[in-house]
Amino acid sequence: MERKTKTLHKKSSMETEETLTSMDTETKDMEKEIQSKVRQLGKKCNPDLMFKNLFKKALELGLSHDEIASLQSVKEIHTTDTGSVLVKYIKNTILTVILAIVITCVIYFLDWPIKSEKLATTWLTLNDLDPDNEPCLVPLYEPLSELTRPPLNCGFCRNISKVEKISNIQPETFESLYAYSAVPVIITDASKNWTAPNVFSFEFFKSLYSKGSPALENTLSECQFFPYKTNFNNLGEVFQMSDDRAKMKDGSEPWYIGWSNCEFEAANILRKHYQKPYFLPRVDNVKDPSWQAQITGTKKWTLEPPSECYFECKSRLEVTVEPGEIIVLDTNKWYHSTLNVGNDISITIGSEYD
Repeated sequence: MERKTKTLHKKSSMETEETLTSMDTETKDMEKEIQSKVRQLGKKCNPDLMFKNLFKKALELGLSHDEIASLQSVKEIHTTDTGSVLVKYIKNTILTVILAIVITCVIYFLDWPIKSEKLATTWLTLNDLDPDNEPCLVPLYEPLSELTRPPLNCGFCRNISKVEKISNIQPETFESLYAYSAVPVIITDASKNWTAPNVFSFEFFKSLYSKGSPALENTLSECQFFPYKTNFNNLGEVFQMSDDRAKMKDGSEPWYIGWSNCEFEAANILRKHYQKPYFLPRVDNVKDPSWQAQITGTKKWTLEPPSECYFECKSRLEVTVEPGEIIVLDTNKWYHSTLNVGNDISITIGSEYD
């Protein structure tokens, strides 16, 4: 009985050994197959899917996760994959840096996109759009605009220590000294014959742009409206504010807005009370500089050059514009802010040279 048991035990040991031998053979065969597939990874269109199928087959053959992970072929795949990802990441980073440098150089040396006006005009024209009145296709975030704009030549501000106030200037003199130079200047007698200071008021504009009027309807649909930091959505809402706020009484919420007029009849009414400033010559191809006439109230202007000119120009200029005076300024070169001085409502009208 004891001998039979030993015989059975021996037989069982032999079966176990045979089973292990069989498993070793299958494992080796499986590893050979994986090695063969690994060599074909570069030729297959989807190596991830192929490896998943091999992994599934290995599990079906009875291999555990640890046994699969310990296979030399699998280790090679893992090492190769990790190295490939790292190399790919480094390559993409280098390419991104090179692309950023190229774009920066193009913007700096070629003044792009400032001088791509012809290309933009052609594209808009081909799409039946008006190049002169079409708004920006993509609004540009202001800080980003500052970072990407070409640097300015600081000659326009280098020798300026204050904003001059002058009067009785001839158009020829104005053209030679101020029209093209971006030098800010105030003309003190520019609106001496205008009736606007005696007519323009909050009530006047509220009547002109009354609810349902053509002037207001055209302004709502076609004209620009600048709410600045107020909560107004359009010009119609402005003229619905309370009398106390309109007259800026103590304790009322301050407001500051602007708009452009696009209605012919309203323009004719407005033009009865002011004219083109006498000092302006016939100026062509100058779109940036503009004039602003102080009709009522007093306004303090603060001007600063662009950042690239801080070490070449005076960092800040301050000047107060009184009623009846006109300031001429290139707002595309000078950073500026304004502050109403006193208790009177400030009304200004302005335009580009043309």
